[in-house]
Amino acid sequence: MARATLLTIERKAEVLDRLGLSRSTLHNKIQNGLWVPPISLGARAVGFIKHETDDLITAHINGYTPTQMRDLVNRLMEERKGLIGVRHG
Repeated sequence: MARATLLTIERKAEVLDRLGLSRSTLHNKIQNGLWVPPISLGARAVGFIKHETDDLITAHINGYTPTQMRDLVNRLMEERKGLIGVRHG
């Protein structure tokens, strides 16, 4: 992984405020592979990794197609595995 990033977690409410979306719209994006799923913070609380949200917002601004967004989401999810040292598969 080439990214050297200070990891910051944003709560779901912060992400929704940044995006100007409803909870249901964000949930639909996640279900359709157009947004990264949240990480569990315990006790029903979830959050999102800030640099992932930044990357997805930038992609949206740049007019990424749904296919390009899914590819970006998949890449970000692969990067997550490297962040925590977990190997899947």
